Amino acid sequence: MTVDITRDFNPLRDPDDRRLNRIAGPSALVIFGVTGDLSRKKLMPAVYDLANRGLLPPGFALVGFARRDWADQDFAQVVHDAVRAHARTEFREDTWQQLLQGIRFVSGDFSDAASFRRLRETVEKLDVERGTMGNHAYYLSIPPNQFGIVAEQLRSSGLVKDTADNPDGWRRVVIEKPFGHDLKSAHELNAALRTTFPADSIFRIDHYLGKETVQNILALRFANELFEPIWNRNYVDHVQITMAEDIGVGGRAGYYDGIGAARDVIQNHLLQLLALTAMEEPISLGAADLRGEKEKVLAAVSLPSDLRLATARGQYGGGWQGGEQVRAFLEEDGMDPQSTTETYAALKLGINTRRWAGVPFYLRTGKRLGRRVTEIAVVFNRTPEHLFRRNQTAGLGQNALVIRVQPDEGVTIRFGSKVPGAGTQVRDVTMDFGYGHAFTEASPEAYERLILDVLLGDPPLFPRHEEVELSWKILDPVEEYWREQGGPLEQYTPGGWGPASANALLARDGRTWRRP
Repeated sequence: MTVDITRDFNPLRDPDDRRLNRIAGPSALVIFGVTGDLSRKKLMPAVYDLANRGLLPPGFALVGFARRDWADQDFAQVVHDAVRAHARTEFREDTWQQLLQGIRFVSGDFSDAASFRRLRETVEKLDVERGTMGNHAYYLSIPPNQFGIVAEQLRSSGLVKDTADNPDGWRRVVIEKPFGHDLKSAHELNAALRTTFPADSIFRIDHYLGKETVQNILALRFANELFEPIWNRNYVDHVQITMAEDIGVGGRAGYYDGIGAARDVIQNHLLQLLALTAMEEPISLGAADLRGEKEKVLAAVSLPSDLRLATARGQYGGGWQGGEQVRAFLEEDGMDPQSTTETYAALKLGINTRRWAGVPFYLRTGKRLGRRVTEIAVVFNRTPEHLFRRNQTAGLGQNALVIRVQPDEGVTIRFGSKVPGAGTQVRDVTMDFGYGHAFTEASPEAYERLILDVLLGDPPLFPRHEEVELSWKILDPVEEYWREQGGPLEQYTPGGWGPASANALLARDGRTWRRP
């Protein structure tokens, strides 16, 4: 029996209507790699949360593909357990039963054409039973070296070819970072995907871009007259962008070795945050305009000529952190004791535009640091010392606007205020905005927003291949320089804020890193 679920679901509702969110139209999501942590902890719970919020149509279908010898009900139990353990919203039996009706599983191998023929039979049957209308999104939650194989199997099996009876059905592919390991591999990866999918059907997920605070950068800058006039070289001394983790590589040692902090975080997350911070105001919030402005920034990024003075890297050593004795990076299970892979990386970058000429952007990321935090700190010039004497402003630093991306999402402004009393002492104070206490609405998890955008075909939050390749053009010279330098790498104390060379990187410019 064919189910007509399209009558009440219009994904193109007026975007200015604040009463309703946009709801995905008829569609099926096929997840490759459903047995992995990403699928279990993020993707399956996000699908349930979308359904729980009424943002998926009743006929939505979820298909898992893996080598496990599971029946549909076995996979459904896996989804159920993942939802119970990791969903953001409360568990509701009616939501689960609705979702359960569209859950299917296909057992197979990426290299087996027969497996993909079974997958085609499954999704075509769902088109009839669930009314998914040939609209299929393929989420490749798998290692990047398997992307090309799966894309070719999808093409050769007819899974991305519009059927004659429904030529308007769409096919989209979703891939996770890393998008290659250098410029050459990123270009090859894009070419492999483009043999199967057109450019506007390839969605590259950087989950940081789905976070509310990251999206709020645009609102902060362009919806307020307060900040934009001073968001330039005339007032800004420098910008610091930090992503710190307080954990080590743990069981990911085999994956992490050879990748490192710069490839894992700077090339994607931090350069995207830099682009959003430094971009010019786009003509609109449409995908082409947003991406165009970000690409202009990335194309204008420059590295100092002497990379010895513009980069720092290190590996965490062993010791005590948070009352627990932890192992050094080189002592982690499965780690090569001669590894020169960095767990901390810092760069100094410039942006050759009229707005930012001469303003350094400092990027850093690392594991086993003082706390888990991601933030963007815009640090302003010092005020001239003509009214207050130096001893009166000993407790005054530079004004700063800090955008906290995680975990305590919000914005802090640091400025000077007179200390109460008879004398005249000026000291730093802060004004704080936090999402948690400013809004009654709970922020959706990043993957909720991104999966919904894939199903809607709304691409502004997804970097296109030009952005990816520009980012690799920035990082490749650094990776080449580090490769030439070899090892061993500088060790830093767990629970601290990185190697001494990172402090020296800013000290040479008369600056210091913020302590989040």
